Amino acid sequence: MFRPLSSRLFFAFLVLFAGFTGAVRAQLFETRAEQAYMLDADTGTVLFSKNENDLVPPASLAKLMTMEVVFNAIRSGRLTLDDTFQVSENAWRTGGAISRTSTMFAELNSSIRLEDLIQGVIVQSANDGCIIIAEGMAGSEDNFSRLMSERARDIGLTQSVFANSSGLPHPHSKVSMKDLVTLARHIHATYPEFYRYYSQPEFTWNNIRQRNRNPLLNLDIGVDGLKTGFTEESGYGIVASIRRDGRRLFVAMSGLSSERERAEEARKMLEWGVRAFERKTLFAADEIIGELSVYGGEANAVVKAAGAVDILVPITNRDRLTARISYRWPLRAPLEAGAEVGMLKVYIGDLLSQETPLYAENAVGKGALHSQALDALIELAQFWR
Repeated sequence: MFRPLSSRLFFAFLVLFAGFTGAVRAQLFETRAEQAYMLDADTGTVLFSKNENDLVPPASLAKLMTMEVVFNAIRSGRLTLDDTFQVSENAWRTGGAISRTSTMFAELNSSIRLEDLIQGVIVQSANDGCIIIAEGMAGSEDNFSRLMSERARDIGLTQSVFANSSGLPHPHSKVSMKDLVTLARHIHATYPEFYRYYSQPEFTWNNIRQRNRNPLLNLDIGVDGLKTGFTEESGYGIVASIRRDGRRLFVAMSGLSSERERAEEARKMLEWGVRAFERKTLFAADEIIGELSVYGGEANAVVKAAGAVDILVPITNRDRLTARISYRWPLRAPLEAGAEVGMLKVYIGDLLSQETPLYAENAVGKGALHSQALDALIELAQFWR
């Protein structure tokens, strides 16, 4: 059996190429962004991370969460694209032309179709459009922001909190780059019929034509979304996705010094992600990945993933790839077949690049009394360490 660590977390080492070396948080790529996170959509491989869990003001990147709430309401039948929303004085003053912020120039007391508001928010980054939607759906921005934060937890955002629909400065609004990639990936996978708005090149409202604010859309490199943002506190940020050579990547970056630097750093990272990695199958479907000892059990548990385990690996520096099985000790008998028992953790250097749940292939019943007694002594010895 594997020797338990003091935290009672077991690691079975499966060295796939060669041993792990490198400095803490060593990366294969460098960026000027203060925070960044990039993920392959299909395999879930983390290709880059830098301060990805830092909480920063979202700026207009909060509009991604606003749109998720809207898309979810349409999908569930609570709203339709033809529903209309009234432009209140609050929306007009806080986010309209008078506010001197990003706006779709919605006219006071007018009514606007939801589909037009969606295009205003996504293409023009319209703050007035966000507030109009928030008030129309929830009665107030405060109510809507609570819906945003609750929905964020529902879809797997673990840290981010939203205090308004637009991303205008608020001390309680905070997001992480990891959460924003999770959100963007969710929007793309869940709402393909609405994702197309993120690549819409322009939108005209109130006879004013505005181009999409995402600078990567015009570079013809395969980028088809999503959003840019800026605050004095956190600098220039972006959430973007590229589709090229049969691969889709998502990236979120913040803390950049200018619009030009934002566009250049995002472009470089996305193109590096496409070119510097290739897809490999580490374990085929139904292939045994390892065996785990079972406390008081008659046998070890044979473990497999639910399907094939694919990952993107560096074209160069392949010797930096390692994998480990981790599980919390002790697994106790009896153990049912199909029970989730641990995780396969794959590292590129010291970057945790992928986690895949592992399941027991076989049921494990209780072993003989002398075997159970031996396991009990081992557990007692670990307790007194």
